[in-house]
Amino acid sequence: MDDSLVYLNGQLTPLSDAKISVLDRGFIFGDGVYEVIPMYHRQLFRADQHFARLFRSMRAISLLNPHAKEEWMELVRNVTGAHASDQQLVYIQVTRGVAKRGHAFPEASYPTVFIMTNPLVTPSEDVRAQGVACVSMEDSRWLHCDIKSISLLGNVLAAQYAAEHDAVETIQFRDGFLTEGASSNVWVVRHGRLMAPPKDKHILEGIRYGLIEELCAACGIMLEVRHIARAEVFHAEEILITSAGKEILPVASIDGHPVGSGKPGPVFQRLYAAYQQAKPRPLT
Repeated sequence: MDDSLVYLNGQLTPLSDAKISVLDRGFIFGDGVYEVIPMYHRQLFRADQHFARLFRSMRAISLLNPHAKEEWMELVRNVTGAHASDQQLVYIQVTRGVAKRGHAFPEASYPTVFIMTNPLVTPSEDVRAQGVACVSMEDSRWLHCDIKSISLLGNVLAAQYAAEHDAVETIQFRDGFLTEGASSNVWVVRHGRLMAPPKDKHILEGIRYGLIEELCAACGIMLEVRHIARAEVFHAEEILITSAGKEILPVASIDGHPVGSGKPGPVFQRLYAAYQQAKPRPLT
């Protein structure tokens, strides 16, 4: 096991020494939330938006936020500063803490806070040049996907379905309309226009969602936010998936059928170039 330093409840400790109680509500119930923040050149990318989403998720489940934003930033700096990599993927998890097992909130508990980081390895140029394979399935997850909850069994099963079919991602549909991937937002290009599902309870509003909105405005790409029918996805000119680790990836096929020409298209090329320009530059 990687024995890098992590933060757990007030202490920096080697990962192998980090322990929680078996009565932690995150372990027992999945009662908690999390956040993942990319770091380029020792600089967190869109940290304000990531922490705003973390705080929204905590409020949504009535979970006490144990730190002010600057305190969170300092904790993250302490963890990332203990690692050599300039590009990291920071993971933050907050649970309702330790209490006697019972479904309702305990009268007294204090949140468990865990922070770790791993090197950020983005997809290779070859992968981006070829595009990736995806599969599709019905979205059977709970109805609050807008909360970044650690209760991720539905996402795990969708990711496993992709793995079993040699695909990178599973694109999900609810009642015939596009929602999102197992761990990414999904974008569809038709008639040169980029389309996205609405930001509602059926999807997690990825931080890249807001970024893509900004990049479309800067690049002059028309963006249409609306419910997207399954047939529109399967007749798309391009499909893109976005996440903190994937950045932007073009989808070459879905369920074995080529997307458009089967190669990355012009909307992907423009947005990917703009995304790279938006990332932090090396500090001088």
